Amino acid sequence: MMKWLSDWWGGGKAVIEPAGQRDAQRLAQLHGASFHRGWGEGEFEVMLTERNTLVHRLRLGQKIIGFAVSRIGADEAELLSIAIDAAQRGRGLSRNLLLTHLGHLAGRGARKVFLEVEENNQPARRLYEWAGFEVIGRRERYYQQPGGEQLNALLMRRDLS
Repeated sequence: MMKWLSDWWGGGKAVIEPAGQRDAQRLAQLHGASFHRGWGEGEFEVMLTERNTLVHRLRLGQKIIGFAVSRIGADEAELLSIAIDAAQRGRGLSRNLLLTHLGHLAGRGARKVFLEVEENNQPARRLYEWAGFEVIGRRERYYQQPGGEQLNALLMRRDLS
């Protein structure tokens, strides 16, 4: 197959770039496949129009395979979600996506970034700890599972300055 055609359909280098309104449906698909309570297309459409929200997409060829979304308030930001297509996990793509996203948050004036992560989600915790986040608190029974089980969340923070 010709290289340009391979790149078009998904080969080539992963690119991190700002997401746009046209991406809302795919971002909702990725979120729904990654989390128990996925955000809908309408929720992404709203986030993509808000001035205080930063959304990056991770693209491989023409296919969006991941995203990161944060909300900024004054000099703080909250990482609301980050997701990578299940078929693309384990390749270090989330590291590049997270670091690029954090750099853009710093560029928009954020000095601290907070997030919540399910306590037993070891892959996510490893990613955040690798990126310099530290546990600063815990929320008991924060996440509700489909069967009614309630799981704890860890509150994490990273300074960007």
